[in-house]
Amino acid sequence: MSADQLSTTFAALADPTRRAILSRLLSGECSVTDLAEPFDMTMPAVSKHLRVLERAGLVAQRREAQWRHCRIEAGPLKEVADWTESYRHIWEERLDRLDQYLQEIKTKERKQHDRRKGKK
Repeated sequence: MSADQLSTTFAALADPTRRAILSRLLSGECSVTDLAEPFDMTMPAVSKHLRVLERAGLVAQRREAQWRHCRIEAGPLKEVADWTESYRHIWEERLDRLDQYLQEIKTKERKQHDRRKGKK
């Protein structure tokens, strides 16, 4: 995935309404009218969000008579997942260090508790 495509995908995913639209499409294809139903916005506003998602390659639309149907396109999401996967080792190392630190604290607290208990 090119850096520009990745930027386009992230920009599309940055908006909570667009993420909600993608979530609704996880259950399958649906009409633009059905997609717009839960949102407190005009149809042109929903259409604008769909155009952004479509430009990013996250949604495909097809026409059936006067109806427009949308479906999710997972390709760009896979590419985002692949890109973020390359950073997994950083988070795993940080979590391992955090776990080690917490174990050290727990050991110190246990020793302090045992010392206090022994003094009584």
